[in-house]
Amino acid sequence: MDKAALRRALIEERLNLPDRLQRADLLQQVMRIWLVNRPDTVIGAYWPIKGEFDPLPALHRWQEDGELQGQPLRRRIGLPVVDKQHKTLSFHAWHPGCPMEEDAYGIPKPKGTGAVVPTLLFVPCVGYAAGGYRLGYGGGFYDRTLAILQPKPFTVGLGFTQGYLDDFEPEAFDLPLDAILNDNGVVWPI
Repeated sequence: MDKAALRRALIEERLNLPDRLQRADLLQQVMRIWLVNRPDTVIGAYWPIKGEFDPLPALHRWQEDGELQGQPLRRRIGLPVVDKQHKTLSFHAWHPGCPMEEDAYGIPKPKGTGAVVPTLLFVPCVGYAAGGYRLGYGGGFYDRTLAILQPKPFTVGLGFTQGYLDDFEPEAFDLPLDAILNDNGVVWPI
């Protein structure tokens, strides 16, 4: 199966998961536990589309937990803003209730907030495989962004167990993620 057909099949399968909400609850818990000892104060994430897992509730709780613990540096969350010309992403501050507008691809992005530089970046996985490899939507936005983002953030893929690919062959330009989490826990590194 070619990658385009594989993407379509995985997205369709994800959209039709009968227990997607329960899986999302489990992945929220996995994320929250995984974040407990992370030193990051700026985390980049994404606005969920096409049945993707929504990381924003767990990140909002992470942000609130930092405030309750009296963290000297305020924790911030960034969402991607597309640079259509260069096909890269920058990250802008987001918070619940933040004004949003659609980007060039119809995906909500923060409106009128400042840029942030994440030290940890959660990325959506259409599919994923051993070695930290991710199958995305095929636009290469994350790969191009990670190639130029300084300092390079720690990258974590998020996906449901149904997205695991046994026989995925990464291409030469595919960059492995530092970790992958799913509704069963940490799947990379093992």
